[in-house]
Amino acid sequence: MLKIKLFPVVLFLSLNLALGLVSPQAKAGNPVPAIQNMLAKPKVLCGRFDQTKHLIGMKKPLLSNGRFCVIAGKGVLWRTLQPFPNTLRLTRDEIVHFQGERVAMRLEAKQEPVVRMINSVLFSLLSGDLSQLETMFEVEGNADANSWKVQLKAREAALAKAIGVIALDGAAYVKNIQMNEASGDRTVIIFSEIKTGESAITAEEAGLF
Repeated sequence: MLKIKLFPVVLFLSLNLALGLVSPQAKAGNPVPAIQNMLAKPKVLCGRFDQTKHLIGMKKPLLSNGRFCVIAGKGVLWRTLQPFPNTLRLTRDEIVHFQGERVAMRLEAKQEPVVRMINSVLFSLLSGDLSQLETMFEVEGNADANSWKVQLKAREAALAKAIGVIALDGAAYVKNIQMNEASGDRTVIIFSEIKTGESAITAEEAGLF
């Protein structure tokens, strides 16, 4: 069940980089400041995701797609439409899994240590605490005039076991994420149809916040 919830966590991490929410102060050689200057910084960002998960021992990958929305200061909505509809909402204090309009599961940071760890990383980014990012991840990457690439490797053993190594690339927005888990499983997420501003999010999606 937890692995299901890690996909939007990865998304949220990458989009916080894309939204420029990380502090521009960084050590020499850190690619984040250059990437930050390249990326757009909308308050609301929505789009389509296509996810492919390759599982060890399975010949065919698992395919899914849907919509995501990121609202600065509020959180992330991750809505899988195919093959089965479900919705995840991540905020500062909790992760909520919806089935239709019904809350199927709620994990609160004050009760679940894993949620607390995840939210610590996510919201340190929101507050511009780059030291937290560097404490939790080894950051490697590069940027040129038109594109960038970043790799995040978790330092914490429990986090590394859960999410492995995350590779991101893009330009004005994140285009691709690849997560290589310690188990050998691999997840690729492609983002497209990006829209920004208040009109990007539907009334139904806004209501879930």
